[in-house]
Amino acid sequence: MIIKVTSRHFKAHDSLIDYAERAVESLTRFYDGIVKAEVILEFEKVHKSAKIAEMSVKVYNAMLTGVAKSDAFEKSIDAAAAKVQVQLKKYKERRHAHDRQKVRRVREKE
Repeated sequence: MIIKVTSRHFKAHDSLIDYAERAVESLTRFYDGIVKAEVILEFEKVHKSAKIAEMSVKVYNAMLTGVAKSDAFEKSIDAAAAKVQVQLKKYKERRHAHDRQKVRRVREKE
């Protein structure tokens, strides 16, 4: 899995980059078919110094994204990862249901 962490309007510390990478790696517990992940960390001074984390995860035939805004980057990363986690579970359910239908068709032909 390829993980890319980008920071906008500030220079991210190594500890923050490691935290974002660990959050993405934790998503593999729910679905191991993740091909590529990108985390964009953004700092907005205009809106009460808001910290925004955007997480995009590429899986087979789909792109799942989660965006979260809070007063700390760690909270934003966790919230974005939680949103992507829900999408991964739904994606996995759909893939699994589709595979079951194929198995039923093969069994009916036999």
